[in-house]
Amino acid sequence: MALLDYFRTSKPDVKTANLAKDRLQIIVAHERSLRDNTPDYLPQLKLDILEVIKKYVAVTSDQVNVQLDQRDNNLSVLELNVTLSD
Repeated sequence: MALLDYFRTSKPDVKTANLAKDRLQIIVAHERSLRDNTPDYLPQLKLDILEVIKKYVAVTSDQVNVQLDQRDNNLSVLELNVTLSD
């Protein structure tokens, strides 16, 4: 019988799969809460704006701050702050 047990496929443990699924959902929810509802394109937008500003003024990424504020359902405000040295 041990030889036949070797060829049988074992079914995955349903409890383990459900536990892993629940843990993954918790991790995804946590990551989403850390993003503060910012769109995925915002970091790339900041880099693009920084590259354009660097063509004209010597600045670092620490001197550029980009924020997106959701005022209403239909209104979003993109705020760009650039700290220029003397």
